[in-house]
Amino acid sequence: MSTDTCDTKKSRGRPKVFDKESALDKAMVLFWQHGYEATSMAHLVEATGAKAPTLYAEFTNKEGLFKAVLDRYLARVTKLRETCLRCDNRTLEEALEDYLYLVAKLFTDKETPTGCFMICTSSVLAVSSHDISEMIKARQSLLEATLLKFLEQHQQKGEIPATTCVRNLAKYLCCIVQGMSVSAREDASHEELKQIVNTTMRLLPELKKI
Repeated sequence: MSTDTCDTKKSRGRPKVFDKESALDKAMVLFWQHGYEATSMAHLVEATGAKAPTLYAEFTNKEGLFKAVLDRYLARVTKLRETCLRCDNRTLEEALEDYLYLVAKLFTDKETPTGCFMICTSSVLAVSSHDISEMIKARQSLLEATLLKFLEQHQQKGEIPATTCVRNLAKYLCCIVQGMSVSAREDASHEELKQIVNTTMRLLPELKKI
């Protein structure tokens, strides 16, 4: 028998290697656009191009995948935000303005869905998603804590009156950021978000006295 058949057989090639980072980025977009509840494992399988058993083996379930996505998002965003807030040679006003301008840019970035990933996903969570809700709240608290530490440092430098409750000011600024996320989600432009920043900065002298 001729050996031509053996010679002409094509190799099936090696199976695709699972690209975890790529899968997380694709899953992030899906959660960001549709929220946690509306995103199913079937949607995630289709979006990532990975097989369901692979995703389950890597992340256990949808909740595990979401947690990994959330941590990946925070690793990116937190570093950028903290770079603005931890610049020692900048005044309170300069650093805070840089921070809020960065937020405006991130929320309207054409490379990602609009708004803040955490705020967008948490706003449509059902009662049944208690664990996910608590997970997001815990991580949002970390962002508030970063702002609080920033304000406390500038209060120690004398840039904020000692009588000012910087915890309340940190909560207020978090509300501004949340509002910017909602506005971006409703198609507010980068320039419109910058106007919110400008208004906040004009109010800052009074806010520092509260």
